[in-house]
Amino acid sequence: MVHFADGSRHIANGIELKESTMVIEQIYTGCLAQGAYYIESEGFAMIIDPLRNAKTYVDRAAKNGATITHILETHFHADFVSGHVELAEATDATIVFGPQANPAFPFHQAVHNEEIALGSCTIRVLHTPGHTMESTCYLLLDAERTPYALFTGDTLFIGDVGRPDLAQKSADITQEQLASTLFHSLRNEIMTLPSQVMIYPAHGAGSACGKNISSKTWDSLENQLKTNYALRADMSEQEFVDEVTNGLLPPPAYFPENVALNKQTIPALEKVLERNNLALSPDEFEAHHQIEEALIVDTRTKEEFAESHIPGSVFIGIDGNFAPWVGALIKDVKQRLLIVATKGTESEVLTRMSRVGFDGAIGYLQGGIEAWKLAGKTCDHINQITPEAFAQLYNAEEESLLDVRKPGEFQAEHVDGAFSIPLDFVNEKMHTLNDSSHYYAHCLSGYRSAIFISILKARGMHNITDIKGGWEAMTRTTLPTTDFVCSSKVK
Repeated sequence: MVHFADGSRHIANGIELKESTMVIEQIYTGCLAQGAYYIESEGFAMIIDPLRNAKTYVDRAAKNGATITHILETHFHADFVSGHVELAEATDATIVFGPQANPAFPFHQAVHNEEIALGSCTIRVLHTPGHTMESTCYLLLDAERTPYALFTGDTLFIGDVGRPDLAQKSADITQEQLASTLFHSLRNEIMTLPSQVMIYPAHGAGSACGKNISSKTWDSLENQLKTNYALRADMSEQEFVDEVTNGLLPPPAYFPENVALNKQTIPALEKVLERNNLALSPDEFEAHHQIEEALIVDTRTKEEFAESHIPGSVFIGIDGNFAPWVGALIKDVKQRLLIVATKGTESEVLTRMSRVGFDGAIGYLQGGIEAWKLAGKTCDHINQITPEAFAQLYNAEEESLLDVRKPGEFQAEHVDGAFSIPLDFVNEKMHTLNDSSHYYAHCLSGYRSAIFISILKARGMHNITDIKGGWEAMTRTTLPTTDFVCSSKVK
């Protein structure tokens, strides 16, 4: 949380505070590595890039007795479903987009350099196309009209910039042309601001909207000018284009679907949960699975799933990067889903799914896997082996070891003879595996390999064993590894 006004400052919880009647609060959601923002001055508030669940923001304003007047969207988000329409309906606030936005609901289309009053403060609209053509930053001016904070959306991250390949089709433009546009937006609108301006982006580390976003979620422009590779003063336009487009992995398949949803009016999260938060008996659960061909998603821990799970279910544990993996691996937001969850987490699971547009859950298994067993129904498990035992039997020439980490992780260091099949591409690459061969799989710690193996097993491939503890544990064995390459040198 950040408070400002009279010029006095101190540090609390790693965030700079400046006491006053003006408030900035970053509402961060770790599962999506997403930051929404609450800004308040003299009883009036604005929300920037809200998630679904209007209650979060309504309650925050009510705590201070403030009125939400505007909802500012930096662009049409691809990695999550925004809550702008839901929040506008709950508060009568005005939805604001920048130039070139074209949603199907009422909104105010701001023009470049337009100013919007917020109590004694002002929001200045800066059109910064490049990540998408409608991408817009919002500059907060204090009561003395001094620029203090810039909310950059996906235009500028801490240590990185937004990827320029997500809007190619809709804008009928190449990623190189978008990168060139971003180059000029950064240099003309952001790098010219006073260096003391604080940068508040929409995402931190873990988001697929950039290549190498820092784990920091805010910073000064002054420091970013010194440390962000994309803001080098001596960087040519072509150098910028080359660097921001080099090494881009394909975006998750659900991204275009989320963009489409964000241009429409969709049901409020509360209504979705009322419909989907249904407890199903084992017989009801099984019937839905068979009749509707619903996909079973098991959200418990990787250890619990490995020990016992419903045959054909896919593991995506809620204790990891749950929502992004749901979107990346299931892809179709209309897919009917059945949920297996740890007791008490069912609503949280459904909420996180809805954040990325997956509103098609039928319900969850009442009583969990224990109820399934008590009903006499069949269970499956994942074969596992310790890293030490695997090291004793491993033969690099047998082509049996699958490394499911990201390409950069694999390139940095891996076991000699291992094959890279990143979890992100399991659906596209699984045809390269031989049904008659036995494979061993690992990731960094075991979360992604459990997902990987569950998908293969759901497709009928059972000759695969998980290496417990993943790469972190394997490095403590005698397994032969490649020489380490610093991640900064991995493209």
